[in-house]
Amino acid sequence: MELILAVVIALVVAVAVTSGLVISGRKKKQLPPAEPPSTPPTITAPPAEPHVGEEAETPREEPRRTVEEVQLPTAEEATGTPTAVEDPVVAEPPTPVIEVPEPTAGRLVRLRARLARSQNSLGKGLLTLLSREHLDEDTWEEIEETLLTADVGVAPTQELVERLRERVRVLGTRTPEELRGLLREELITLLGPDLDRTVNTESPADVPGVVMVVGVNGTGKTTTTGKLARVLVADGKSVVLGAADTFRAAAADQLQTWGERVGARTIRGPEGGDPASIAFDAVKEGIAENADVVLIDTAGRLHTKTGLMDELGKVKRVVEKHGPLDEILLVLDATTGQNGLIQARVFAEVVDITGIVLTKLDGTAKGGIVIAVQRELGVPVKLIGLGEGPDDLAPFEPGAFVDALIGD
Repeated sequence: MELILAVVIALVVAVAVTSGLVISGRKKKQLPPAEPPSTPPTITAPPAEPHVGEEAETPREEPRRTVEEVQLPTAEEATGTPTAVEDPVVAEPPTPVIEVPEPTAGRLVRLRARLARSQNSLGKGLLTLLSREHLDEDTWEEIEETLLTADVGVAPTQELVERLRERVRVLGTRTPEELRGLLREELITLLGPDLDRTVNTESPADVPGVVMVVGVNGTGKTTTTGKLARVLVADGKSVVLGAADTFRAAAADQLQTWGERVGARTIRGPEGGDPASIAFDAVKEGIAENADVVLIDTAGRLHTKTGLMDELGKVKRVVEKHGPLDEILLVLDATTGQNGLIQARVFAEVVDITGIVLTKLDGTAKGGIVIAVQRELGVPVKLIGLGEGPDDLAPFEPGAFVDALIGD
């Protein structure tokens, strides 16, 4: 009996031990992984004590200053009394260089090479046709066509052809020299050699001469005004510029740059301001400065815009409160041909055009526009533009112009 009891007790103890081992194993599996050991802090060793004898280090070379380099304390630092501080010197802006324009006398003769394209179309074309052995009806029709293509106009063309036919028939013989002389005389006659082409800058009253420049957009109006200032300065006159073109961006800046190059003062106002007010102020300043001429650059405008054309008339009326306008110049682009004549007609209805400036004649093969526009308006061409250079605006001379067209 005791033996059986001992066996049962042993079995119970064995089962209990086995269960405890299983539970202990499960608990060990559920434990989180151990964190890695932290990095030990870096311990900086204290500075070593200086060694002596054989263990001593080689002394380092340190920069040293000489007696002269040592800065002594200033009077302010030594005594505590502040010293006076001088104002910084501000450099003055450089004075603009005043240019001396080329003289206007004979300028067209010097620029005659610029008319090469017109020469090939009009002058040399006519001479070639007139030099044919037989001048029949077909040849005269070709001459007529050449003149019309060169923008001479219908009425002046018919007039020129009739006179040429009559004189050729009377002459009988036609040497190249005779033909050139004949053509030269007839072209000069069409250009009106007796017309007064002087730019009027002398006022009958005791005020400066006033010149107003008008025209459509894109004709080179502001540039022409600047070049005209150079022409007047070259002739010994003092000039005041009025930048009354307030609608085109940078127009006033452009005109002022032209004026500064020749020492002419520019009167300007805010962008989009009243052009008539600026024109009035320009004449007022010209009187105060006792200037010889006041040039007024007006805003470019389409000839089809009635409101803008009426405003141009207002500028004219306001300026005339100081005195009469001495010159109203219409700037036309020579490359526009017959469209330029339409523009000229409308402008002439609004303001009394007294002279014409033809620009871009160097870039067109239609030199006959000079004849046509004079016939259309009954006023002379006074100036022509033959390039983009500052001194490429020349007084118009009929003889020199025709010589440039037909060549030597």
